[in-house]
Amino acid sequence: MWSKQQTAAEPPAVLPSQGAATPVVPFNSASNSRLGSAPLRNAARLGSSLHIKGQVTGTEALQIDGKVDGPISLHGHELTVGPNAQLNSEIHAGQVIVYGKVVGNVHARERVDVKTDGSIIGDISTARISIEDGAHFKGRIEIDPTKSQAAAD
Repeated sequence: MWSKQQTAAEPPAVLPSQGAATPVVPFNSASNSRLGSAPLRNAARLGSSLHIKGQVTGTEALQIDGKVDGPISLHGHELTVGPNAQLNSEIHAGQVIVYGKVVGNVHARERVDVKTDGSIIGDISTARISIEDGAHFKGRIEIDPTKSQAAAD
């Protein structure tokens, strides 16, 4: 059945050029940048195919590219809402950067940035805010600079 030249224990020979050509790209590489800004380092990520119904809590930075229906609380860390993200959420975080769509109130200890294609429908409470030209916002804004000072203490 088996000749002396070929045994069942021998794996077939594979030339190095025949190996998989799939490149390995680290999560924090430049290809995962936030539309031209610095990459979100050491952050968890919810991909664009995910749809979460329920509460999201954590103690680390988070980037959401999918859909979330429910409250989000990141205990002083950064939330990035990706360009295709749709959030129907009450948000509590240290910083919130919005490239996508948020329906709900946003409470940020330090800062809220609504980027050019970003949208927030709801009230914002923060120490600092930036709304770029082309962004959509409908709601009230409460700016309290003591929020970021209290966070530093």
